[in-house]
Amino acid sequence: MLRLLLSALWICVLAGAVAGAEVNVAGVPQGISLNDDFTVKVRPEGKSKWVLVPIYLVKVDEVRGTKHHVEHASMVTFDFSGKVDIEVTYNKGKIDSARVRPLSYDIPFTIEGNTLQFSLEKPANLSVEVNGDIFHNLHLFANPLDTFKVDKKNPDLIYFGPGIHRFEGGEFRIPSGKTVYVAGGAVMMGRMLIENGHDVKLLGRGIIDPSVKMGIRIANSRNVYVEGLVATQCATGGSDSVTIRNVKVISYFGWGDGMNVFSSRNVLFDRVFCRTSDDCTTVYGTRLGFEGPSSNITMQNSTLWADVAHPIFIGIHGNVDKPEILENLNYVNIDILDHKEKQLNYQGCLAINAGDENLIRNVRFENIRIENFRQGQLVNLRIFFNEKYCKAPGRGIENVVFKNVSYTGNRAEISIIEGYDEQRKIRNIRFENLRINGQIISDDMPGKPKWYHTGDMARIYVGPHVENISFLNTFEK
Repeated sequence: MLRLLLSALWICVLAGAVAGAEVNVAGVPQGISLNDDFTVKVRPEGKSKWVLVPIYLVKVDEVRGTKHHVEHASMVTFDFSGKVDIEVTYNKGKIDSARVRPLSYDIPFTIEGNTLQFSLEKPANLSVEVNGDIFHNLHLFANPLDTFKVDKKNPDLIYFGPGIHRFEGGEFRIPSGKTVYVAGGAVMMGRMLIENGHDVKLLGRGIIDPSVKMGIRIANSRNVYVEGLVATQCATGGSDSVTIRNVKVISYFGWGDGMNVFSSRNVLFDRVFCRTSDDCTTVYGTRLGFEGPSSNITMQNSTLWADVAHPIFIGIHGNVDKPEILENLNYVNIDILDHKEKQLNYQGCLAINAGDENLIRNVRFENIRIENFRQGQLVNLRIFFNEKYCKAPGRGIENVVFKNVSYTGNRAEISIIEGYDEQRKIRNIRFENLRINGQIISDDMPGKPKWYHTGDMARIYVGPHVENISFLNTFEK
């Protein structure tokens, strides 16, 4: 039985003087944790009236040495169209320096005292950081206008309005054929479960409370569409034809992977944001009760921030008794804001580690921008036997393209590309326009001694059992 508690809530809609400019801001129910480190206001361009945006408290994981510490950060979310002005006031003191990330967005801003201002003309998932503090930052999720029309007479619609929603057993199971809409200002105090279902939609601008682990779970289902929510995790297992769009996840607890894929096909992530206390996104075979390979997985137009472990991780889990293939995996137009991992065995912003007899092939990393992460490697491609998690090494890694991948920074440790033995090799690895601090790394690059491996110029160790690796500069052709 569903028990529902609604609290007083306001929603502000402000139309701008500029045609099409509009801002929608939903309030927060009483009893939800807020954070007063910042004050955030927004307005359509050309309007004088500011709208105050409520600020949620979210938890993030800071690793100091080998210990984990939970820190309190901030989050705001609103919808808009047209062009909007945003004002962020830092309530803890003066702003000496600031960043609005991803840096590739190149968003200009002004600072006056303890207030920062900038404008947006299109939706964006941002991190506003003051005085170099990334653990008490402001996560600013500026969404497109929500155009979904709520028809409460529709028998296939399940509507959760503004307020706090609690569920017996700590979860809400979504039946097949249903659309669940979670309105802005709604806070779900249990996970949203799509299990053994089909033709399901989960939409809205609400949030799953940060206390709820695995806030969204898709299991053994098909034809699933999830859009717009904020949660701690969003995992897909044993499923086919899944789209996850403009979903934001922030985790702080152990094993806090963001968007895992297990034994699934035809999964699309578009415009997602992951800041996680373990891997941001993964692709595995057989694992945790899900059986079979994974294929046709795409993540695009997204932002990844790994406070622990990998931003992108592929391949460690599978079925040694019935070897699997993980294939046709695409990562396109992605910003990686951070990577922090002290354990050498688990480093790599772009990591493919073949274990459990997996064969991993046809992987594409394209238009990936990697900022100056705290600790780890740029690339880690290995066929290995990790006895903690695997029963056997992987079979191989084949046909991997890194196209227009850039890294700007000075903290990357030595990257690794290494096979296992003569039967378990890495083959056909192509780097096109790999750019390290502005310099393109290629086999014919100026200044490279003939006796050097090209990987040496990028601090990439190319070990044994690797065949046909190339570094190309296609900009010059």
